Amino acid sequence: MSPVLPGHTLAGWVEGLWQLASLAELALLAACVGAAGGLAWLLGHNRRRGGIWFGQRVVDGVLFPLLALGAVLLVRLLMPADLPRAVLNLAVPVLLSLCAIRVAVRVLQAAFPQSPLVRLVERWLSWLVWLCLVLWLTGLLPLVVAELEAITWTVGGSQVSLRSVIEGALSAVVVLVAVLWLSAAIESRLLAGVSEAGFVGNVSLRKIAANATRALLLVVGLLFALSAAGIPLTALSVLGGAIGVGIGLGLQKLAANYVSGFVLLAEGSLRIGDMVVVDGFEGRITDISTRYTVIRALNGRESIVPNEMMITQRVVSMTMSDTRINGTTVVQVAYDTDVDALIPQLVAVVAAIDRVITDPAPAVTLTDFAANGLELTISFWIRDPHNGLGAVRSAVNLAVLRTLNALDVEIPYPQQVQREPRVKGAPAVPLSPAGAIFVSGPPAPPAA
Repeated sequence: MSPVLPGHTLAGWVEGLWQLASLAELALLAACVGAAGGLAWLLGHNRRRGGIWFGQRVVDGVLFPLLALGAVLLVRLLMPADLPRAVLNLAVPVLLSLCAIRVAVRVLQAAFPQSPLVRLVERWLSWLVWLCLVLWLTGLLPLVVAELEAITWTVGGSQVSLRSVIEGALSAVVVLVAVLWLSAAIESRLLAGVSEAGFVGNVSLRKIAANATRALLLVVGLLFALSAAGIPLTALSVLGGAIGVGIGLGLQKLAANYVSGFVLLAEGSLRIGDMVVVDGFEGRITDISTRYTVIRALNGRESIVPNEMMITQRVVSMTMSDTRINGTTVVQVAYDTDVDALIPQLVAVVAAIDRVITDPAPAVTLTDFAANGLELTISFWIRDPHNGLGAVRSAVNLAVLRTLNALDVEIPYPQQVQREPRVKGAPAVPLSPAGAIFVSGPPAPPAA
């Protein structure tokens, strides 16, 4: 059992704080915190928020408590030895605890930005760190540690205490947090700028490098964490055998999806940003992870497709080798229209629309002699399918309608044709205006 340091009891802290000199220390502490907040704001001004160092509001990142801790340590070091330091001594463990909480939470948010469990982990981690701080300040921590050391049990012929298990678990958490921090930093550097307009580079190669780096660092971090927790690495042979049996029995789909993800990223047949149609769902590929591919439709819906499906099934890509896609619309004109003079004017009007490209040029063809008029098919090409085809088709229809109205070209309405019933081999029966059938013959006798 480790001895309790002088002043590291509740009575000692209260006695140290209940002095007139504590007001001066409070002023120094406030100055340190204010200077740290101002410096953090200046360093984070005009920078992208949400990182590990700055957080969303600068003060909730790692940089603020770290600067405050450094300022307090510097002031305490420069203070004369005969001056009391109760407030500053209390501020140091508080700021250390705050730094630990901020580092762990920001690293988890950077590594798992979409995970709903981050808030839960943040809450429990905060309670655990503050509880340890309270136990240390009140002098109860050595007693708790001694009690944990006394709780032992035998595992595989060796004596294991609850204290060693908790220390190993904490060491494993520290190692994993450090590994996640490093992998998140490397991934953000590899994927920097890929979401910006005009980015030039192979997104798939960067994505596969980021995924492989994270997987490798997690494996290495897991091995170090197991060693820190006191678990021998030879025990992994049994775990490896269990994983192999699991893959053989029921995890083959999961393993196939992971392998397919790396194959997709490596061969480059499908890239982030491509417009594809998979199983009748059309959209743009927004992410290719190690297990699934996210496809976002133009209406905002997203489809999560397993990577194995992207390899084993047919995938229609509209932007694999060329981003230009074709769109068509149909209009009918009257039979007495001068089609030879109308077609060049329609082509010129369609070519003047913003998103319609001139290579290939728009075309208008006479495709059918319909029942109500001549059917003209207008074909055009666009270069940005990710913006959708509906808006440009509407613009083409409006331009064609204005042109036909300006040229007084008739768009025929569907005609209702009155059909006359006939009986084969019988004379024609005239129809009255009301549609009644009159049969010729002698008049019917009067009613009795």
